[in-house]
Amino acid sequence: MRAVGTVLAIVWSALLLGGGWTAAAPVVPATPRAPASPPRAVHRITVDGIISPSTARFISRIVRTAEAADAEALVILLDTPGGLLKSTDDITKAILNARVPVVVFIAPRGARAASAGVFITYASHIAAMAPATHLGAATPVSVGGEGQQPDKAMMTKVTNDAVANIRAMARRRGRNADWGERAVRQAVSITEEEALKLNVVNLVAEDFSQLLARLDGRKVETDRGPATLRTARARVVEHSMDVTERFLALLSDPNIGFILMNIGILGVLVELYNPGAVLPGVVGGIALILGLASFAILQVNAAGLLLIAFAVLLFIADVKVPGHGVLTVGGVVAFVFGAILLTEQQAPVLQISLRLIITVAVLLAGFFLLAVSAGIRAQKAPPRSGGEMLVGAVGVTRSRLDPEGSVHVQGEMWTATAVGGPIDDGQPVRVVAVDGLTVRVRPEPRPSA
Repeated sequence: MRAVGTVLAIVWSALLLGGGWTAAAPVVPATPRAPASPPRAVHRITVDGIISPSTARFISRIVRTAEAADAEALVILLDTPGGLLKSTDDITKAILNARVPVVVFIAPRGARAASAGVFITYASHIAAMAPATHLGAATPVSVGGEGQQPDKAMMTKVTNDAVANIRAMARRRGRNADWGERAVRQAVSITEEEALKLNVVNLVAEDFSQLLARLDGRKVETDRGPATLRTARARVVEHSMDVTERFLALLSDPNIGFILMNIGILGVLVELYNPGAVLPGVVGGIALILGLASFAILQVNAAGLLLIAFAVLLFIADVKVPGHGVLTVGGVVAFVFGAILLTEQQAPVLQISLRLIITVAVLLAGFFLLAVSAGIRAQKAPPRSGGEMLVGAVGVTRSRLDPEGSVHVQGEMWTATAVGGPIDDGQPVRVVAVDGLTVRVRPEPRPSA
C-alpha cells in the first residue's frame, strides 16, 4: 500500500509539472490606474524695445501669473537696446525672487540685449541666445539727478553699484562674473558663440521650438527649491501687455512725450487767442499734462524745459509786440537748444530725435511767423469800421454848409463842417477828417457830362 501511494504521488506531481493540469490562481481585482496629470504649460512673453516702467510692470505681472498657474517655466524673448535703471532693478528683483524658472532667450536673429538687457539676462535662471545675436555694453549712462550733470564721483559710485549687482547675480546663477564686470565698466559686447564659450549664457538655440527641446531635462534652482524642466512637449501660453501697460509704454517714448507737449502748448495758445473755443483748450491741456508726465518718467533736464518755456514766451511776444519776426527767430533758437538739452543725459535710445526737434521747430516758427505777418497786414490795412473809414469818402450836401450843415455819405446823414468856405446844397464833397460825430468836408468837382 505504501508503494501504491508513492506511485500515485509521483504521477500527480508529473501531471502538475507537465502542464496537463493547472492549479487555479486566486482572482485579484485590478486596481484602476490614476489618470495622468496634464503637462504643465510654458508661459512666453516678448519684450521688444526700451526697458521702461511699463516693461517692469508687464514682466512682474506675468511672473506672478506663471507662479499662480504653476507653470513649467516662463520664457522671455528679449530684444532691447537698454532702458531706465529703476525699471531694470524692478525686473531683476522680480526674476531673482520668482518661484518658477525664468528663461531669457535673446531672439530672433539680429536681436540684442544691451545695457539693461545684460542685467536681465544675468538674473534669469537659464540664459539662451539665437544665432547672429549679441549681448553687452551695460555701462550706466543716466545717473544724473534733478536735471544736473553727474560728476565723476557720482558716476563712479553708480558704476560700482552696478558691478556689485551683476557680480552677485552671476554668483547666484553660476555665470561668468568677470565678463559681467567688463560689460559694465568697459561696455564690451559679445556674440552668442563667445557668450556660450565664456559661460555667460547656458545654450544657443535656432528658434523657440529648439529652445524648448534643449531646455527639457535641465535642472534649475528656483526660489521654492530645485526643479527639473519638462518642456519638450509642453503647451505654450502667450501673454501680451494690457491696455494700461501699452499706454505707459507709449508715454515712455521721449519722442511721443515731445509731440504731446507741443500739441498741448499750441492748444492752450489757441484757446487763449480764441476764448470760448473750449475744444483746443481741453485737448491742449490733456496733451500738455501727458507730455509732462512722459518727461517725469524719463527724468529730463530742467534747463531744457525752461528754455522751451522761454521760447513759447518769445513766440507769444512776437504776436503781441511789433517785433517783425525777430522774437520768433529767437524763440526757435531757444526751442531747439531746449529740446536737445531735455534728454541729453539719457542713453541715446532715450533721447529725442534731432530730426523731430528740427521739424517741430520749423512748424512752430512757420505758425507764429504767419501770425505775425497777419498782424502786420492788419495794422497796415485801411480801417473798415468806425469813423476813420469815412476819410476820403465822397458824399453830397443836403443843406448849405456855412460853415455847418448836413451831408449824405455812404448811405448815412452826417453833421458836416465846410473847409475853405461855404458850400451850396447838392454840391459833391469829400470827407477830409472826422471829429467825433462831425465830418469835415471840402468841395469836390462835379463829374463832367
